[in-house]
Amino acid sequence: MKRIKPFLYFLPFSLPLGLLSALTAQVHAQSYHPNKTWQISQAFKPPQRGKPPASAGGSTRGGSCLIGKKLITPLMPPDKLGLTFAQHPTFFWYLPPFQVKTAKFVLLAEDQNVFYETSFTLPDKPGIISFKLPESSPALALGKTYHWYLTIVCNTQDSSDNPTVEGWVERTQPGSSLSEALAKANVYKLPTIYAEAGIWHEALTSLVQLRRTEPNNFKTRLDWRQFFKSVGLSAIASEPLIDCCTSKKEGHGAKAEFPTPHSLFPTQH
Repeated sequence: MKRIKPFLYFLPFSLPLGLLSALTAQVHAQSYHPNKTWQISQAFKPPQRGKPPASAGGSTRGGSCLIGKKLITPLMPPDKLGLTFAQHPTFFWYLPPFQVKTAKFVLLAEDQNVFYETSFTLPDKPGIISFKLPESSPALALGKTYHWYLTIVCNTQDSSDNPTVEGWVERTQPGSSLSEALAKANVYKLPTIYAEAGIWHEALTSLVQLRRTEPNNFKTRLDWRQFFKSVGLSAIASEPLIDCCTSKKEGHGAKAEFPTPHSLFPTQH
């Protein structure tokens, strides 16, 4: 029986160098995976669940303070429902240029009562911002779904002029095998484990941590882009990470601190 040669050997030499480099990079990306299986970099796998909340949506109209045609983009799966293991998860949005500097964040419980609300100062430049529920705020309850809103305060007199995005978050807990895998994982494996388990908030947070600590790491950049592509967010994958935001009640507009590896491990309660 003849030995089958790697497929790259059969590529015609007339292929453009850029295409050949891209194919080679894809092969290298496929060869990396914590479980040594073939995979093209990092992709998010939504959990098998029922239909998403009917009212969860994207951005409203731009508002008078919006510069250009871009809108706020929540970093969420397509169904706008993100799972988390954290009592106080981190939320992310892409923020385009705005003329105002204040945003309001509201989290509603299942009975539609306000569970938590705050406001924070927006950064001076566009990019991907984050907000972590402070430790002093109420902890998300297991198995409960919360509805959140982020509003840019363009007009304090007429709220209809304020662009708003919304989404949902639900706290769950890992099984014993997943808990064991997380406890043994290093910072490079955490994004894959969370993404394959469908745990959105920790998957994205751990990727953000890697992008911040190793911005020039080729594998990290590849994972980042593939993760964004898998949920239809390729258009903002190249946007910068901006230090923001902390509740005015907690830190008076101070910069947010990104989580450490240990803070990404699930807490059983």
